[in-house]
Amino acid sequence: MQFICFSQGGIDLQINGALGIAFNDLNSDRASHLPEICRFLYQQGIDGFLPTLVTASVEQFQRSLFFLAEAIANQNQNPDPKIAKILGVHLEGPFLHPDKRGAHPQQHLLPLNLNTLQQVLSDHTNIIKLVTLAPELDPSGETIKFLCDRQIIVSLGHSTANAEQTREAIAQGATMVTHAFNAMPALHHRDVGLLGEAILSDRVWCGLIADGVHVSPQMVKLLYRMTNKIFLISDALAPLGLPDGIYPWDDRPITVTNGTARLPDGTLSGTTVSLLDSVNNLVKWNICEPAQAINLAIAAPRLAMNMQPDSTTTQRLAWYQTDSGQLIWQHR
Repeated sequence: MQFICFSQGGIDLQINGALGIAFNDLNSDRASHLPEICRFLYQQGIDGFLPTLVTASVEQFQRSLFFLAEAIANQNQNPDPKIAKILGVHLEGPFLHPDKRGAHPQQHLLPLNLNTLQQVLSDHTNIIKLVTLAPELDPSGETIKFLCDRQIIVSLGHSTANAEQTREAIAQGATMVTHAFNAMPALHHRDVGLLGEAILSDRVWCGLIADGVHVSPQMVKLLYRMTNKIFLISDALAPLGLPDGIYPWDDRPITVTNGTARLPDGTLSGTTVSLLDSVNNLVKWNICEPAQAINLAIAAPRLAMNMQPDSTTTQRLAWYQTDSGQLIWQHR
């Protein structure tokens, strides 16, 4: 077994739940499990994460945001070095294009304007760090400016935006793409579209699900060769840490098979492949060298979020490669 490097823990900027608890469905009972989830994620090699809320009613957003704000306040008042820190919240919706909504429920999608945006953010603007939106829903760009003025990162996703609309959104302040390739126009030789325009920009980071299902290994390799602004996300759902099976997801069931979650109609809804397991996939697929793959889950998301170095965060993971080529990590 060959030693590769020491590193900090991972940063997961898109994770929907774990241990059977969906961040979308928090109430007083489920929120009491957040410390357990944070401990579990720490043991999974994660230093920090953005609980991700997907499209739901405004009331449901407000309920989950309330409990997440409480959890963040408690972590700040009672710091624990042995848990993954809740860094803020990622809102993936409800400002998505209906034609690219994927598994998001259409009845809760909202038009994108300052009024609806402020309804969703409500009194929780301070804990929201990332918002995924479809920029074509607001050609004026005033909502992107509103978010950027409040140091909330704007990520483009679940969108039909063409290259011109994407250029405008980037000029207005968008600096990320949500799960590259998924829920957006495909790359085309006559129109680079949303993803192509983001790749051509020198300021836009692309989140990537490297489970081998959301994006084929060949397309992962192509993206890696086209841009150095990639970070890995898990997009993991509530069954993360649980065995394959059938689980509730909003008012619909999802079936998890070999780590891939689908709705009853076959729509891909997420995964239960952990962030650091996807690092190993990049090595297995010969996308890049082990140290580079590790950085896509460790350093890259920190850079994408403009995170300041934390002197209290240690190089707590030791990475090795086995004789068979598998990349593994251990707590130091």
